Parts: sequence; structure tokens; C-alpha cells
Amino acid sequence: MPPDPAVLDQVMAAIRGQQFDLAVDLAETALLGGAEHPLLLNLRAWRAEQAGRYGAALADLQRARVLAPGDVPTLNALGLCLANLNRQAEAIEAFASAIAVNPQFGPAHFNIGWVCEDIGELDRARAGFQAAARLSPQDPTPLARLAGLAARASDWKTARPLAEKALALQPGQPSAALALASVEIAEGAAASGQRRLAALIADPAVSAIDKAQAHGALGDLLDRQGACAEAFARFTAANQTLRGVYAARFAGPGVQTVPDMLTWLARYFQTAPPAAWRGAPARPSPDDPAAHVFLLGFPRSGTTVLERVLTTSARVSASEERETLTDATVEFMRGPAALDRLAAISEVDAERHRRLYWARVRELGADPAGRVFIDKLPLNSIKLPLIARLFPEARILFAVRDPRDVVLSCFRQRFRVNPSMFEFLTLEGAARFYAQVMSLSALYQSRFGLRVHQHRYEDLVGDFEGATRAVCDFIGLEWSEDMRRFDRDGERRTISTPSAAQVARGLYDGGGQWRRYAAQLAPVIPHLRPWIERFGYPPQ
Repeated sequence: MPPDPAVLDQVMAAIRGQQFDLAVDLAETALLGGAEHPLLLNLRAWRAEQAGRYGAALADLQRARVLAPGDVPTLNALGLCLANLNRQAEAIEAFASAIAVNPQFGPAHFNIGWVCEDIGELDRARAGFQAAARLSPQDPTPLARLAGLAARASDWKTARPLAEKALALQPGQPSAALALASVEIAEGAAASGQRRLAALIADPAVSAIDKAQAHGALGDLLDRQGACAEAFARFTAANQTLRGVYAARFAGPGVQTVPDMLTWLARYFQTAPPAAWRGAPARPSPDDPAAHVFLLGFPRSGTTVLERVLTTSARVSASEERETLTDATVEFMRGPAALDRLAAISEVDAERHRRLYWARVRELGADPAGRVFIDKLPLNSIKLPLIARLFPEARILFAVRDPRDVVLSCFRQRFRVNPSMFEFLTLEGAARFYAQVMSLSALYQSRFGLRVHQHRYEDLVGDFEGATRAVCDFIGLEWSEDMRRFDRDGERRTISTPSAAQVARGLYDGGGQWRRYAAQLAPVIPHLRPWIERFGYPPQ
């Protein structure tokens, strides 16, 4: 029932007086009394989110949308809640709906920007931040985020003026300060950049997430200076800071962690009959790719550089490390009962999920028809059951690199924190996660009968032509001398992963970096030793 108008007046008066707790108290009392109104539901959802109860918040916001489908604040709040639940595609849809109602609503443009940046859709992120900056020219935050995107691409000439303009509007703006520090370090003014990062860390007004970014950037600088112990201490400080922010959400009571998921997946497939996981080929279609390739492995294993090499060919289309198996994951990767349904999936349902997959691929801007389509997302290694049942004819490129370099790189990298990346916030967690993923991948490969080619990053560095020819032969692609010039292809597309700057520098021998941190890695080597040996890396 509608609320008493007097109650809404009291709520609005409390909001105008910035008495937000009072406003929420009034809203909750009215809702408990049977009243329904989008504003009241929004307020209760806000309090639920502050307490980390995102499911309850989502239910209220979805109900508010039903009551007022075109209410822009509700749509924006719904998008933020969905983003916090790692449901980015739905979050973007909610923000886009808000913009469709009111194209001048800057916050929704900004929110599309940061969500798209998080999932690697950097061109769309840039457009969102640009729209927000145009609509709110005195707001430094969109300018700062644009500066950060430019710095991420090593576009220092663009990053500097954007960062300086944001800092002129708000001295000390954290994202702008981080971007400008990156510019200064890149341009040889390392001392100035170091002072800027230290100031961010010391500022009590700076958020924990921004402090973590500053610790990590300072660690990178110290690493380049050869101060490995000090660098490792900064990486540790960055990750401990982030754990303080995210621990309750990703490892709190009642939360199924990613290692928990991997444990029950391994238990399930140790006894699953292999024949049930060898799906029937899909019916041919004119829109089919010439070859369908999944590039898997583990983050920081060289998948980005390999994808970049292969996409020098006009015959190749790629996903560029974006999620494509969303619908099937939600339906079939929730537990053993869901996997039972996947094992017994009918051809009609399998075809429906294939159509959803290819629709998502095209939505991301890829054109797979008649080309070699490469779906690169390293941790889709975990989702090989989906690939086996829905795409049994797909070819699997499985990238490996020295496990010690991989785990060190994951520990020191500043990823967007989600349930998987949370495991990288401790060295022990990163090593255990790596070992679990490799064990599960090996189990899958022994059961599913898929076509798999193992590609070693170090082989690419040591024998570029031999390694790339082997990959090309496996996926049905002609080798070309142009592949040697993959690093000169920067204008063609944006790399969304943390490897962007490295790929732009060309191929380099990143192997053996772990030796500089051997003392710090020593406690986790027992987790990695089986894979060091299995993949043929030297013990020391």
C-alpha cells in the first residue's frame, strides 16, 4: 500500500537535513507497517548494502524498479548493487536504462565507466567517463579516471594534462595523483613520483583501496630499483589493506570461497563417468567460426601476449579476456546437482546455451563467422565442464609459465578484487589457488577427451617462430612474419589486462624473475613443486 504522505514528508525532511540514519529508520518502520514506495525501499537497501547484505538490498531495489520502472535513482542504485555482487552485465543494463530515461544523469555515465573498466571494456569505460566529465565539468573524478586509463596504456601525453586538471579541481585527488605519479616515474622523475605516492599513503583521508594502489605502485618502483625486500613489503602492505576491505565479503562466515568451489568440483569429477562429459557436436551453421579456440591456463601465464600475436592475422577474432560463458556458468556451475543437469543436458538446451554464448560474443564486438575465434579467459580453466558439454569440438590452448613467476606476478599485481582475485592477496593463497586450478585442469583433461595443446611462455621467448608455428598448426591458422610485429599493433585495439604495458614493449624474457624473491617465495614452494616438475622447469 502507498505510505502516508506525512511519512514521506518526514523522510524527505530528514534527507534534506542530512539525517540519513533517521530517514532510513522512518523508511524501515513504514515498510514494516506494510507501506511500499521506491524511496523507502531505496533507503532500506542502502542500509543493507552498508552492512554487506547485498542480497537483501538487491531484493528491495528490484521491487522498487517494479514499482517505478523509470525512476532514475532506483535504476542507478540497482546498478551499483549488482556491480557489488559481481553481476556486471546486469549492472551496466541498469545504468544504461537510467541514461535512456535521463541522458543528462552524469552518475550513471560514470558508473558505466568504472564497471566497464573493471571488466576490461576500456573503450566503453572511456566513453562513460568522457560523458560524465562533459556533464559535470567541475567534478574531478571522471577526469582522474580518464587519466588513469591513459596511464594504464602508457599514454603519458594524455595522462598528464588530465591528471593535472583533476588535481587543480581537487588537490590530492587520489586517482589523479596515482596517474600523475605513474607519468612522473615513466618520464624519469622517479623521486617526485615516489613522494607523491608516499603522500597518498600518509593521508588519512585517502581510502583504503587508493592506499593499496599507492603501496603497489611504490612496490613496482622499488622493484625496478632492485630493492626487492622493500618492494615485497609494499606488495604485502597493498594486499593486506585490500584484505581488510574485502575479507568479510569474500571469505566471511557462510561464504563459499573459490577454493571451496574447486574442492567440490575435484571431488565430483574424480568419480564422474567420462562418457557423460563428451558432448555431441553442434549442428553446423553459416555463422560458425572456422575454428573455435579457448585460451586457458592461469592469470599471468602469457595468455595476453599469445592472443596479441595471433590476432595480427585478419583471420582471427578474439574475446580480449571478457566473460562469455555467463549464462551457462550461472545455470550449471552452482553445485553437484547443477552439474548433473549439465551432464544430462538435452541437445535442445545445449543449443540454446550455445546461442546465448555466441550472442554474448557478438555483443562484445567480435565477429567469429568464418574466422578463427579465440576466447581468452585464463580462469575459464575452471569451467572446462561447460566447454566439454557445449563445445566438444573446441580446441584448448593451455598456457603455462614457470609457476614461481606466475604466483609472484599474481601476488604483486593490482587486479580488480573479485572472488578469484581475492585469493592473490596472500602469497599462500595464490600458491594454493594455482595448485588447485592446475590439479583440476589436469583432472578435466583426463576425463573430457578434448583437444589440448600446451603452450609454454618461455618457449615463445626462446623460439618465437617454432612456438607460434606449433600453435598455428594446432588451431588451423597460417603462420605469418607479421606475427613477429605484434607489439606494433597498438592502435588496432586496446588491451584490457594488466599485461598491456608489457605487451606494448614487445616480447621480453620475463622468466626467472622469481629468483630475486626466492627467500619470500620459499614458504610456498611445496605447493608449486609438483607443477614445476610436471611442466619441466628447473628446480632452482
